[in-house]
Amino acid sequence: MPISETEGRRHMPEYNSEIVKGLKYFIVEDAKTARRFLKLFGYAPIDNAELFLLNEHTKTQNVSELIAPLLQGENMGLMSDAGCPGIADPGAEVVKRAHEKSIEVVPLIGPSSIVLSIMASGFNGQNFSFVGYLPIEKPDKTKRIKELEQLAVKNTQAQFFIETPYRNEQLFETLLSVLSPQTLLFIGKDITSDNQFLKTRSVAEWNKSEKPQLNKVPAVFGIYR
Repeated sequence: MPISETEGRRHMPEYNSEIVKGLKYFIVEDAKTARRFLKLFGYAPIDNAELFLLNEHTKTQNVSELIAPLLQGENMGLMSDAGCPGIADPGAEVVKRAHEKSIEVVPLIGPSSIVLSIMASGFNGQNFSFVGYLPIEKPDKTKRIKELEQLAVKNTQAQFFIETPYRNEQLFETLLSVLSPQTLLFIGKDITSDNQFLKTRSVAEWNKSEKPQLNKVPAVFGIYR
């Protein structure tokens, strides 16, 4: 899936389009988003596509039902709402079941905000960790941020993480108040869009500069020393 609304096809190989057009069955997070994606790639008629929903509400025991077409010898596409299936995404459970059933898994090249952030950060590209979401409660979040900072220092390991978009600004302010002034903080938002923002500064520099608008936009955070 594209990771921004800006002409998604320019970020996806033409080969992917041909694969998508040849499929009938898709496992998706959201039907509306999936249909928009299929239309972007010229999938027609759209009513021919059969969509199986997989999201945070899907029970683990129901995942096997989603791959029924695969067990009948059909091909299926696994689509994330944005980015790469299986990375910060519920699709990993489907891939796991496919391996258990000896079904071939073929990943397709596409944009990943996480990988693009690592590339753009200037941090250690040979030793990094993506740790997903941080705890919601402030005491737990503060503790986790300090742990990640210690890992960055001790292991020379860059730490990347994400947040629910409407909590981005709260996380950003917490990072600025908890991290050491010399710690480097990367912010990547609206990646691949015309409004993308990719910037690495020390915490001290961030505190002196104009803050990016992060509310309700997809963003990736990274810290390093």
